[in-house]
Amino acid sequence: GGRGCYHESHLPGDPVNHLSRWTLFYLALGTFFGLVLSRSGAADYNYIQGMFLFKEFQLYGIIGTAVVLTAPGLWLIKRYGKTLDGRPIEIERKPGHRGNIYGGILFGIGWSITGMCPGPILVNIGEGKVYALAALAGTLVGAGVFGTLYPKLTAPFKLPPLQVGTGEG
Repeated sequence: GGRGCYHESHLPGDPVNHLSRWTLFYLALGTFFGLVLSRSGAADYNYIQGMFLFKEFQLYGIIGTAVVLTAPGLWLIKRYGKTLDGRPIEIERKPGHRGNIYGGILFGIGWSITGMCPGPILVNIGEGKVYALAALAGTLVGAGVFGTLYPKLTAPFKLPPLQVGTGEG
């Protein structure tokens, strides 16, 4: 535009620029988390297989440390946490149902067979491990099949109705 005309993306407080800053922040945070997973062995197939065979105990320590550090943090967030606009943070308890059991079993089987859960799949791809692409394909196909079959699974497994969307945000 001409003089005195502003393109929308240059306006102060523009959601596009705001979004890109948050996107960069989350990308950096995810990259750091991936680096931690990679360096700690939490994304290493041999460590994960060793954990499930009770031959390697390093990952139990990593998981235990995560629980010990996260539990007080969540308690503090629930008690004192506020959003950027000052509203209290509310963390809803998810209802328990049969699907949690069956889903957990399926997740554990997939984790044990592939040696990866969703986060480490991306870490392994980032490390150049081609076999992780098969795990990613399996994850995406499995999620698609589950989403397609969910309406048929609700009655026999007594599942809650599927909520679509990202909530208020």
